[in-house]
Amino acid sequence: MDGNGRWAKKRLLPREAGHVKGVNVVKDVINLTKKYNIDSLTLFAFSTENWARPKNEVLSLLNLFDRSIDDEKDKIESNNIKIRFIGDLASLPTDLQKKIIYIEKKCKKNNGMQLNIAISYGGRSEIVRAVNKFIKNAKAKQSISEELLSKKLDTYGLPEIDLLIRTGGEKRLSNFMLWQLAYSELFFTDALWPDFNESIFINALYFFQTRKRRFGSLMDI
Repeated sequence: MDGNGRWAKKRLLPREAGHVKGVNVVKDVINLTKKYNIDSLTLFAFSTENWARPKNEVLSLLNLFDRSIDDEKDKIESNNIKIRFIGDLASLPTDLQKKIIYIEKKCKKNNGMQLNIAISYGGRSEIVRAVNKFIKNAKAKQSISEELLSKKLDTYGLPEIDLLIRTGGEKRLSNFMLWQLAYSELFFTDALWPDFNESIFINALYFFQTRKRRFGSLMDI
């Protein structure tokens, strides 16, 4: 969800205004996901690299996450959404960790759309943490495999990613789900995240529908 800061800058607003507007778009996209019967949605909210941003902006983002959970927890539960947070959650403030645990438990029995929030997340960090978990619990001389490693990833048990949508005009993964995106389709748009809307969402879905997914197999002859 790229472009909140640039959106605010264009309007001579503080960066926080862009992040607040971005949260409103998140709510819209969750509703669109349900509208178009998509089973699972993952949102990249805060990366491991984002910790290096100015302290005031980091604190503002963390406070925004905190308020958003307070404001939306009941609505998420009542809409039968199951929510899961992925990332290095231990690096977050203790109060925010407690709220994350609370809302996950609150929505644990829901069986509707799966909503995943990546916070303090980085693809490389996730793989390193997964390897360390494997080493810690591995039997003597046990060799690692793709299957065993995947069981240690934050996303274990979640469906494979079909489509990645990136806003903001950049055409790179920026350390997001490096393992999971191996055969995903990638859709890039110049629209900044606060300007993302249903029309762009539909274009992304149409793009996905036109793709021939071969997963590394031979091309059609």
